[in-house]
Amino acid sequence: MKGFNDYRLPSLDALLAFDTAARLKSFEQAAQALSLTCSALRKRITGLEQLLGLSLFERQGGSLLLTAHGAAYLEQVTPLLQQLVAIPQHRRTVQRQQRLTLCSPPTFARQVLIPRLCEHSQAHPEIDLQIQLSAPMARTGSGQWDLEICGDSPDAPPAQRLLDERLVPMAAPALLARFAPLQLPRDFARLPLLRSPLEPWQPWLQAAGLAMPEPDQGPALLDLGMLLEAAASAQGVILARPSLARNWLAHGQLLALGEVRSMPSFHYTLHMPSPSAAALELARWLHQVCRDAVLQGNAHTLP
Repeated sequence: MKGFNDYRLPSLDALLAFDTAARLKSFEQAAQALSLTCSALRKRITGLEQLLGLSLFERQGGSLLLTAHGAAYLEQVTPLLQQLVAIPQHRRTVQRQQRLTLCSPPTFARQVLIPRLCEHSQAHPEIDLQIQLSAPMARTGSGQWDLEICGDSPDAPPAQRLLDERLVPMAAPALLARFAPLQLPRDFARLPLLRSPLEPWQPWLQAAGLAMPEPDQGPALLDLGMLLEAAASAQGVILARPSLARNWLAHGQLLALGEVRSMPSFHYTLHMPSPSAAALELARWLHQVCRDAVLQGNAHTLP
């Protein structure tokens, strides 16, 4: 068997130029498809014709047509190009330019971030965004993330708060029906209050002018998502951010009670140890998503 050096083989670039021009029937369109100048494409095809000693194309009335030799050569070359394309190692995989890791408390991620996540993915397909969950009221401190949403700041200024809003008592219609009629906030003492160290009731009770102790009956729930689920199941009244509860509010599973509001015991803030262009853009998008969540939550709770 003869070696490859015994043959005058054309370059792959020349074969691709020939195949593309034959399919598109235009040097101009073929050059555009291959990101070449028309002159560069013509040189490749001219070089191929000189190597073969054949004329591959002819122009008739402004149209680019294959000669008989060109048609026969295309029939032989096309299967070879298809075999090369079919080799997995030759496929152009989608390479993400940058990976970002965002760490978030679970309820914030589920109620604020995840419902809008596809928007960021569609706008920035070059970003490989990974979401990690952190424990409520705790920073990971691991350094294995690019951005971290923390829920441990009691005094963050408004400009740094991701969800700048006040807490609202909420309850399921079924629970309220069991205690009807109610005069609020006076009749709060009749209602079972769900308790959590994340959001104690005392600031709201003081704002409402109620001399009631912090509830000490029933399970203490350490996750805001569990609190929302328990309230929607008519197990008691919850004190919550409207932005985190807006899905339940929108579907009538929870109702806002009265007009008294209180400041939350902590604020969500965003931390970025090593800012990059991609991380800054994600932060900008996240702030807008949070502003939208607050507006939507208020629309369901304001009279």
